[in-house]
Amino acid sequence: MAATTLSAGDIAIVGFNFDNPDEFAFTPLVDIGAGTEINFTDNGWQAAGTFRANEGTFTWTAPTDIAAGTIINPTVSSIAFATGGDQIIAYQGDSSNPTFIYALNSEGNPGVWQSDSTSSNTSALPTGLVNGETAVALDEIDNAIYTGITSGTQAELLAAISDNSNWSGDNGNRPTMPTDAFSVGSSASNPVINEVFVSHAGVDDTEFIEIFGTPGTSLDGLSFIAVEGDSFGPGTIDAQFDFDSTHTIGDNGFFLIGNPTGLANNYAVAPNVEISSNFLENSSSTFALVETGSISGTSVTDNEVVIDTVALTDGDAGDTFFFDAPVIGPDGSFFPAGARRVTDGVDTDTVSDFVISDFFLGADNTPTAGTFDHGGGGEEPTLTAIYDIQGAGHTSALEGQAVTTTGIVTAVDSNGFYLQDPTGDGDIATSDALFVFTGSAPGVNVGDELQVDGTVSEFTPGGTSTRNLSTTQISGATVTNLSSGNALPDAVIIGSGGRVPPTENIDDDAFASFDPITDGIDFFESLEGMRVTAQNVVAVAPTNRFGEIFTVVDDGVGATGISDRGTLNISPNDFNPEKVQIDEDSGVFDFDFPNVNVGDSLGNVTGVVSYGFGNFEILPTEDFTSNITSANLQPEVSSIVGSSDRLTVASYNVLNLDPVVEDINLVDDNDPRDVDDDIGNGRFDAIADQVVNNLNAPDIIGLQEIQDNTGAEINDGVTSASLTLQTLVDAISAAGGPTYQFIDNTFITDGASGGQPGGNIRNAFLYNHARVDLVDGSVQTIGDQNPGSAFAGARLPLVADFEFNGQEVSVVSNHFSSKGGSAPILGIEQPFDARQEDVTVNGSLDERQAQANAVQGFVADALTADPNANLVVLGDFNEFEFVSPLDTLEQNLTNLTETEILDEDERYTFIFQGNSQSLDHILVSDSLNEGAEFDIVNVNSEFAETSQRASDHDPLIVSLNLPTPGEVIEGTAGRDNLTGTDGDDTITGLRRRDTLTGGAGNDTFVYTGLRDAGDIITDFEVGSDQIDLVEVLDDVISVVVDPISDGYVGFTSRGADTILTIDLDGAAGSGRARSFLLVEGVEATALNNSDNFIF
Repeated sequence: MAATTLSAGDIAIVGFNFDNPDEFAFTPLVDIGAGTEINFTDNGWQAAGTFRANEGTFTWTAPTDIAAGTIINPTVSSIAFATGGDQIIAYQGDSSNPTFIYALNSEGNPGVWQSDSTSSNTSALPTGLVNGETAVALDEIDNAIYTGITSGTQAELLAAISDNSNWSGDNGNRPTMPTDAFSVGSSASNPVINEVFVSHAGVDDTEFIEIFGTPGTSLDGLSFIAVEGDSFGPGTIDAQFDFDSTHTIGDNGFFLIGNPTGLANNYAVAPNVEISSNFLENSSSTFALVETGSISGTSVTDNEVVIDTVALTDGDAGDTFFFDAPVIGPDGSFFPAGARRVTDGVDTDTVSDFVISDFFLGADNTPTAGTFDHGGGGEEPTLTAIYDIQGAGHTSALEGQAVTTTGIVTAVDSNGFYLQDPTGDGDIATSDALFVFTGSAPGVNVGDELQVDGTVSEFTPGGTSTRNLSTTQISGATVTNLSSGNALPDAVIIGSGGRVPPTENIDDDAFASFDPITDGIDFFESLEGMRVTAQNVVAVAPTNRFGEIFTVVDDGVGATGISDRGTLNISPNDFNPEKVQIDEDSGVFDFDFPNVNVGDSLGNVTGVVSYGFGNFEILPTEDFTSNITSANLQPEVSSIVGSSDRLTVASYNVLNLDPVVEDINLVDDNDPRDVDDDIGNGRFDAIADQVVNNLNAPDIIGLQEIQDNTGAEINDGVTSASLTLQTLVDAISAAGGPTYQFIDNTFITDGASGGQPGGNIRNAFLYNHARVDLVDGSVQTIGDQNPGSAFAGARLPLVADFEFNGQEVSVVSNHFSSKGGSAPILGIEQPFDARQEDVTVNGSLDERQAQANAVQGFVADALTADPNANLVVLGDFNEFEFVSPLDTLEQNLTNLTETEILDEDERYTFIFQGNSQSLDHILVSDSLNEGAEFDIVNVNSEFAETSQRASDHDPLIVSLNLPTPGEVIEGTAGRDNLTGTDGDDTITGLRRRDTLTGGAGNDTFVYTGLRDAGDIITDFEVGSDQIDLVEVLDDVISVVVDPISDGYVGFTSRGADTILTIDLDGAAGSGRARSFLLVEGVEATALNNSDNFIF
């Protein structure tokens, strides 16, 4: 056999050790002849189309003819793999003009090919290779081996080897390279049951049976049967579908039988043949593809000619299975949702061929309909324009119908492409574009003019239970390229001079009419799929962890609810339909998505309009990062500070705070972004810095979302949060703050507080013992977590009494049930703003109402016992100030969020999907309201997720006027020398010449009549103290408008002192003013102010 010229995918790398000594293994997937040369290098491939220099390359030469599937472990020379990330790239030919065969990248988390090779660790994807097909990108790791299937066709093996989920490795331990040869062959000649989906969340309206086989194979003469396996009727054929001559395997190798409604809604797929809902039973069964003629009667007889089979079990003893089917399940203690092959068509008749399907209708289930290219000849197809498919509405009137349309490709995604009519119909109500769903890389290019034949469907992201809107798509498509390199349709301008989104109304008539000019939800629907340019956009929320930026156009001009800091605030009747979401989609356009903060300008952003997770969004098709201008927004520093007379109390939701590092294997979807390491990520230090430098070390801090000492995802029976709280106390002290004392919530029940599993989330307190004292025995909760109670599955309030200046203050820290389960703002539940009192729209509203009633009951009892009780109710109430739970609390408390203390545009503690809003509040009783100072300190919500952002909520702080209580001091009829305390004293000298000294505090000097004249006040403080002349003036005249301006009260300077005079008939009379008292150390101009008096 001669030396072989290889193509992409003719070999695959199956293992490597970058720890010394370097080694790797590969397998040819075709036979190769002796003398075949393959070059291997760790030089990165540059975007410019050349290798990065200065690394190594060696050439392997086949010593003999080598059969496909042989494992080869070549001797590595001239290469030094880097443990900090590297590549292995295989090619033939000269390095200046290489033919790439396969490539592996182990750089970056998550594993991706870089846009360019900028260091010895990075590489772009080599030209001509396709990641996931002829290349693999692993999460950065030093040593790894492929662990997937070793038998299949070349395409099947390539797909499996190039799937990074089929690799395992370790940074510290070197695995042994594979040695057993792979079996490279053809797919089974007979069709197989590739995927069967029987049971799922909700109504079973998405059942399907997917057949895989050789394209064009007729299924005529075969039947699909479901055979009862439970003990009450084993062997009964519960369901049967007979194929006929019209049923053939599609050009793509698939044929799909299924429920049309659910498949369209949940997977945007139209089956080749429809079956009714609940066609298949949710019990132990054997599924088989058999020859129709071998079936006799309504039960199996062992005479059936079986082409393929698989069974599902619910685990019950005594169940029976047939045809030696591989038995899949149970799924824990439940009947499995279904079974799907690990690799399409690979059939070894063993359980290892299959995995259990996703019960929750996730993307791992892959119902694929057969596609058919019916070829040329015949009549020209009838074309239906895209705008006619879309129509003026949220769903297409042609849903479920086969159509043929044409358009220009404006963007290509990993599972389809966006197609737009090049001219449109001029009607702003009808979108000129839509998405064509292909299920995998579509093989088309931007600028292609295509004819598309397929079925119109409505795809609802996440399924109908999410209450998301649907998007109009074409699925099951056959694509014909008419031309390439065409100019793209002009982008529609969103903004001044183009189409301006409505600024207040999302929808006001529950979709009764379609109004893209006045209704925000209709505005964006009318642009669905289209190429647009959002003009002069400015961020109203920071980049979030999902790669989303919420913005408004025209630099915010004309947007309602824009704050001075650049956020977009909600109000009862305005949930901001004008906001525009910019969403990263690397499948459409892969670039370094920027981190921005509120107020940053992004310039113009061009892309296509899509919809997902309850929001319309623009998926950029061009890099806009060079246009970004920072607003240089800085975290706020509160002006509120404590003093001898003022107590400061803060509320802070610290976002699931705990001192441990979570195990990636325990977090949702094993997503590294969900691994919590609050110490390593600097969150303890960031919170501490904010407490000291932005909140000025409040005397009392009510905390929410404190987790137990062992953190989330670990259910170990630990409920104490002592380590969590002490770690925070120590961090605050290290940041230059006081050494706080903490109060844990010992009233909670393990696993009963909701939040992250195992975290035992709770409310807590920190307090500065140098400023306040905890009242012994005062720590308590409200209610309990027993089933049926207001706080079942929720966070128990924590109550503590503190003493400050001899006065007691009761503080209640709360964290009400979250808004989880709420309808999306831009979803099917409309009008959204008008339905905030509807629990189906405002999730868990009923729970928050019950919790508010419980707390209000506690408050009412306290005020009944003492109408002047000092009460502070604070926390994360997960509710807006204008919705009923807060109304309930405001029956006998004042919500400082709604007072004029704080400007309206500063009233937000949280940003959700671009809407700034108040979920956290501080409420006070009447005794504390007067003189209260209040601030929401925006240090987190406006900023992208960096080490300086400590939480997703902003803290709140209040300063309360609580001076030391003074005394009532009364003199005698003789001469007295009276001295007050450090409190707010009331001093009455009575007759004769008395000497009065108030001392510290806000003192009041009371005069009962003209006979009290002659006193000396030694330490009057302008602006703090007052002189009470009410009874004196009653002796003078019955009606006085302004005693000073009317001349009844006068002032005469005597050096630095002032003589206060009384004129019995005022300036209009003929009498003269008489000296009444002497105020030492105060000049007449300073004393001459009505604020210094009580008249």
